[in-house]
Amino acid sequence: MRSKDRISYFYDGDAGNVYFGPNHPMKPHRLCMTHHLVLSYDLHKKMEIYRPHKAYPVELAQFHSADYVEFLQRINPDTQHLFPEEMAKFKLGEDCPVFDDMFEFCQIYAGGTIDAARRLNNQLCDIAINWAGGLHHAKKCEASGFCYINDLVLGILELLKYHARVLYIDIDVHHGDGVEEAFYFTDRVMTVSFHKYGNLFFPGSGDVKEIGEQEGKFYAINIPLKDGIDDTSFTRLFKTIISKVVETYQPGVIVLQCGADSLAGDRLGCFNLSIDGHAECVRFVKKFGLPLLVTGGGGYTKENVARCWTVETGVLLDTELPNEIPDNEYIKYFAPECSLRIPTAHIENFNSKSYLGTIKMQVLENLRCIQHAPSVQMQEVPPDFYIPDFDEDEKNPDERIDQHTQDKHIQRDDEYYEGDNDNDHHMDDV
Repeated sequence: MRSKDRISYFYDGDAGNVYFGPNHPMKPHRLCMTHHLVLSYDLHKKMEIYRPHKAYPVELAQFHSADYVEFLQRINPDTQHLFPEEMAKFKLGEDCPVFDDMFEFCQIYAGGTIDAARRLNNQLCDIAINWAGGLHHAKKCEASGFCYINDLVLGILELLKYHARVLYIDIDVHHGDGVEEAFYFTDRVMTVSFHKYGNLFFPGSGDVKEIGEQEGKFYAINIPLKDGIDDTSFTRLFKTIISKVVETYQPGVIVLQCGADSLAGDRLGCFNLSIDGHAECVRFVKKFGLPLLVTGGGGYTKENVARCWTVETGVLLDTELPNEIPDNEYIKYFAPECSLRIPTAHIENFNSKSYLGTIKMQVLENLRCIQHAPSVQMQEVPPDFYIPDFDEDEKNPDERIDQHTQDKHIQRDDEYYEGDNDNDHHMDDV
């Protein structure tokens, strides 16, 4: 193991300022709450903090269809009524509403995951964190489950330029269907998803029998769980399966989606994990010492999401955090007790020992069908995506500088970038 991991952390306050609409469970404000909690514990002093670049449409189209990306860029709340066919075709509407600055929100969270992957590829860090990312349901041509752009797929596509095998692990309460579907036919990515499974539970997929097809057969692993799973059952199963997966598949890099809706008391979830139980999975994955890209995901009781991702930032930094939350801008959300840990619920665990044993046996049996890590022919590494540079002198001085270009030179009041070499920390040209 390395003595001290170099950690890159991506954050842009603009991602936390968007609003999906009244009564919508997705609250990006949880990102601001997480960030301020991270700052209040002084964790920023142990990491490199970057503002991600806003992913270009052409980067998003590395996975998504160009017409879908173009529509996301064009649509806004005032014009959506003019495009009923496209709204239906691209599955925009109730779960995935059109809201102000929606496309920019997608560009920021996707840009963070792409930047994280590039820094890992170039060995500029050992661990990269983007809590705004992890939107695992988005499909090639459609929005799904509050997700518009699948940043995880885009990040994995970057990692595949440098790594023969990428392992994707998902501990969100919902099945990581968008990522699984994108890599269902290849052995270059192994997807492992732990989730609640049932016909009436979104997205309805993720049976243990879904294992991948063609070259990808046995490279998709699903661990379908029932309501009320607790720390002991979850972490025991997680450690058994993940250690066997890493030993068998021998990935060069791991992507870990840390959806916090698997915590006890989540507004949309039905598991009974404590923050320590959830974080134990992160700690376990970190111990393999492989390059690691960590993202957020679901999580709809926002003060618990912020607690969870702050604790997990601490875990990645090998830093134990005191239970009493230091004063910060959002302290009122954590009142009255202002503590970092949350109690689990008194609910029944419907995952019997025999049920979990059967699932474990099926998964390990499927893993035995993989003789050893697949030998992938690596082609020449393609370049990081080419973004044209504009010569300042050639620009028409009368043209208004766009807002994003101006922002590159401005330090925002609500963000913290360490040190005087502030410009190094604005990763606009990765």
